[in-house]
Amino acid sequence: MNYTSILTEIRGRVGLIRLNRPQAMNALNLQLLTELLAALDAYDADTDIGAMLIAGSERVFAAGADIKFMVDASSSEMRSNGFVELFERMRAIRKPVIAAVSGFALGGGCELAMACDMIVASETARFGQPEISIGVIPGGGGTQRLIRAVGKAVAMEMILNNRTLSASEALQFGLVNRVVPAERFLEESLALAAEISLRAPLAVVAAKAAVNNALELPLSVGLERERELFYALFDTTDQKEGMRAFIEKRKALWQGR
Repeated sequence: MNYTSILTEIRGRVGLIRLNRPQAMNALNLQLLTELLAALDAYDADTDIGAMLIAGSERVFAAGADIKFMVDASSSEMRSNGFVELFERMRAIRKPVIAAVSGFALGGGCELAMACDMIVASETARFGQPEISIGVIPGGGGTQRLIRAVGKAVAMEMILNNRTLSASEALQFGLVNRVVPAERFLEESLALAAEISLRAPLAVVAAKAAVNNALELPLSVGLERERELFYALFDTTDQKEGMRAFIEKRKALWQGR
């Protein structure tokens, strides 16, 4: 598929997607998010891909949603154009998705990063939800995901008073997994994605689902879902291979079945 707002390439077992609207600081619009979801869906269905990485440039991940296409929109038009619902579609991606964030991740850019499963931040990364400054609130999951990551107090200050977090603060509050030098942010992010992509594919998908259940379900239901995922893996070739390889002290050869 030919994309105009993103760049895609495959690095080993990692599907790399780079946001590519440099003239607009990678501001998110309907076309970019539609292309991003199409690329994620394609990689998710590709058995040769074990993990995905979403990156911007060293200067900016995404500086927010593209205000120009929203400024004159009515409530009904925003409801019908499907823009914010595209963020929610990322929940259907079964394989791990990592955000590689350098520079600004603001508004929709911050929401996009939080919709991923992990975030690697460069030392220059800045995270914020500045929607209050333009008369609205986050609409792509910011009010919900941010509080789960950094807690109510910090989330309230970011959303109500436009506080931004530096990379070190984001690490301190648990928003990101690690902070790396800006010149190595893509390399370090790819290394993490590559490491995950080489693990047992079916177990990785099951583990992601189980962890996400913990955020959304009562404990009793989450534990039940975890057990079912655990039991189901014992009908896979990879479970037999993984345990035999452990006993035989050799490297497992995963088949994804």
